[in-house]
Amino acid sequence: MTKRFKGNDLSEFEALICKYQDRVYNLCHYMVRDPQDAQDVFLKAYRHLKDFRPGASLYTWLYRIAVNTCLDYKRKSRREAFRSEPLSEDLPSGEGSPHQLYESRKIAESIQLALQKLPQKLRAAIVLREIEELSYEEIAEVLHTSVGTVKSRISRAREQLRHLLKKI
Repeated sequence: MTKRFKGNDLSEFEALICKYQDRVYNLCHYMVRDPQDAQDVFLKAYRHLKDFRPGASLYTWLYRIAVNTCLDYKRKSRREAFRSEPLSEDLPSGEGSPHQLYESRKIAESIQLALQKLPQKLRAAIVLREIEELSYEEIAEVLHTSVGTVKSRISRAREQLRHLLKKI
């Protein structure tokens, strides 16, 4: 697949987008509450296909671009407030009582608020592990750090989330 990328075969790149768009969208949503950045991720990936190293994991390369894009966005904006859009648009319709749906939404919003309060490095690690379900090794590759550092960040993020969510 990557050899075809080098030849600017757009159909292969479209396949990459189809395969990872939902995961990149979710990552951007949880990192910066702006899934619009997902489009920027794929634009940056396309522009930098020439920099992709054969033998490297395309999956982690794309996630690294996504994490960097989100971190750049946070650095540029320096805003901690976020838009109040529903977090769980994918709740099953017609299932559960209105009260259960309301409670589910409140819990999801509380989790999102707590995630936004975490430092960027901790948020990236916990989102990649718990939401994107990457392995410790994949997270280490994406974040350009050691597996031990990833485990430490995830542990600290969980502890801070527990503390933040106790208040709710």
